[in-house]
Order: sequence, then C-alpha cells, then structure tokens
Amino acid sequence: MRRIVSLFLTMLLLLAATTAQAQNKRTVTDTIYSKVLNAPRAYTAYLPQSFYKDQDRFYPVLYLLHGMYGKNDDWVNNGALALVTDQLTRSGEAVEMVIVTVDAGGGDPNTYRNGYFDVPDWEYEKFFFEEFIPQIESRYRVIGDKQFRAIAGLSMGGGGTAAYAQKHPDKFIAAYPMSALLGYTTNYGQKISENKYMADLQRSVIDNDCIAFVEKADEKTLEGLRSVKWFLDCGDDDFLLDNTLDFYKQMRKANVPCQLRIREGVHNWEFWHTALYTCLPFVSRAFLFED
Repeated sequence: MRRIVSLFLTMLLLLAATTAQAQNKRTVTDTIYSKVLNAPRAYTAYLPQSFYKDQDRFYPVLYLLHGMYGKNDDWVNNGALALVTDQLTRSGEAVEMVIVTVDAGGGDPNTYRNGYFDVPDWEYEKFFFEEFIPQIESRYRVIGDKQFRAIAGLSMGGGGTAAYAQKHPDKFIAAYPMSALLGYTTNYGQKISENKYMADLQRSVIDNDCIAFVEKADEKTLEGLRSVKWFLDCGDDDFLLDNTLDFYKQMRKANVPCQLRIREGVHNWEFWHTALYTCLPFVSRAFLFED
C-alpha cells in the first residue's frame, strides 16, 4: 500500500513539474531596445496553450500594464497570470490570447524614470505605440487589428490604460482599468514631489487627466470613445474609488457606454488577481463580437 501511495505522489509531482515547465516555456521574458528611450525595455509575454502546436495561427493580444513601483513580471509573479489564463481558456470562459506586460520604469519612481506618458527624457507613450506594439506583434503571431487588441492595467497602469484608449481608440477594442489612477488631484492631499523623477511622473498624470479628457471631448472624440468597450473595476475600500466613480459619472454624462464593478477589496494584489477572472472573459467577448 505504501508503495502505491508513494508511486501516486511521485506521479503527481511529475505532473506538476511538467505543467510548470510548460507554463514557463509559454511565459517569455525578453527585452526590446528602444531608440526613442535610448534604453532597453524588458517585457514578459504569456503565450497561449496552442502557440507552439499551431504555427499558422494568429492570436488576439492583451496589453497588461503594471502599477507604480512595479515591473513587467509583476502580473506573472504576483497576479498568477499564467495559471488564471490557462484555467479560463480550458473552461471556455476566455479565448486563447497573447498577453504582454512591459516595464514602464523598473521600480522606485524616485530613482528611475517611470510612467506611461511622455515627459522630458522619457517619451514612453511614443515608444509604446511606435516601437513596442509593432515589434511585439511581429514577434508573436498577433492579429494586428483593433478588433483583436485590448488593454488593461492596475493603478498607474489603470490610468495608462484609460488614457491610451482615449487617445488611441483606433488601436483597442476594449479597455479594463482597475483601481485606476485616472487623474492626479488634490483629493488625496498629495503635493508635487521635490524629486525630479517623481515630479515629472505626477505632472504627466495631471496633463493626462482621464476625467478632464471626457469632460472636454468634442463629439468626434466621444465617437472614438464609444468605439471602445469599457469596464471599470475598483475595490470598495480602495483609496482611488472616488477617482473611478468620477470617471464613470463623466462617461455616463457623455453617453459613453461603460461598465462598472465595485467589489470588496483594497489596493492590493489579492484584488488585482481576482480581477483577472472578470477582465479576461470581458476582453474575450470584445474580441469575438463586433457591434
């Protein structure tokens, strides 16, 4: 009996190891050298289960942005991205897709340039659209079309998600900001930092205020926003909840369809990990069904 139990446990361990190896093979971390930033940018790409088997197949893509103090591998290491995505694709709740997370700073914003917008010596938005997207979509058999491209992100990356979809609605079919920094306001009692890097980051958020963008938008711009499927996700005890609600109210006032979910949670990885279970099915439906 002991031998049977021992054999069974050995088989389970081998299966777990095989599964982990397969996931590691499909989670690729690499770099792209940016002429715009004059520096390499690390990224992590999750590849779908059939990626290596079906060499002729092209896939939808989700660009998944990290938050302040974060890096490109946060979603894999802290959000269990590969495990959640594999689970949802096996159950049929999400379609197979390439998911890419890119480094927008590399850690402490007081020490490194940080953020998703263009500031002096850090034209990150220009890099993202002119260099990063084209290179990723040529490397990983991605369908290079709005209908099959989505964007999502947390906190600072949630603000980047909303702003990118606002300014480039021709690029994304869906946007999923979670716990999003949608405008840097005095509501939080924050002042502009004396540190140059942090100050530039703060001013870039002010200059790309997503709430003000909707408020000031003309009808042509609003039509662009309406071509994107929007979903806001925030915790009921998140310090950015009011920011999310202000954005949602402005979208409703402008007649831009936008889903909102306020769930139990705070500004942490437990909340963002669980957000994937809603985010991935949401973007999958956007890929599959045109208006």
